[in-house]
Amino acid sequence: MADQSVPTLTRGSSSQPDEAEKEYEDLMSVMAEKLDSDDFMQELSAGFRLLSDEHTGKITPASLLRGAAAALGLHGMTAEEAEAMVKEGDMDGDGALNESEFCVLMVRLSPGLMEDAEALLEREIDVELERVASRG
Repeated sequence: MADQSVPTLTRGSSSQPDEAEKEYEDLMSVMAEKLDSDDFMQELSAGFRLLSDEHTGKITPASLLRGAAAALGLHGMTAEEAEAMVKEGDMDGDGALNESEFCVLMVRLSPGLMEDAEALLEREIDVELERVASRG
């Protein structure tokens, strides 16, 4: 069962739970709270590298399937689901996700992060203002 303090994302076409329905914890907002912006972006980049195809340097549906099963334990992901996930974030229409598209998609798909976006932005502005003030 998911920790009650961590929001969960549930995929499924019906409101009735069944074996095909999968539950995912949304940890993006937790990571953003705990890390500064540079560390958060490094974590997103590490996730991108974990899922990307070593030959193209992009996340393809095939590399997502391999990475999801191997690294994330999502053995039940179908080719259609992987294709749909890539398509959702593919802004340039090349059929794959580059690192920027992946980062944008991860933030967009995180309900908790989207809810906290204004507070996180204000925190990062304060940090940057402190850096500038300390320099001169």
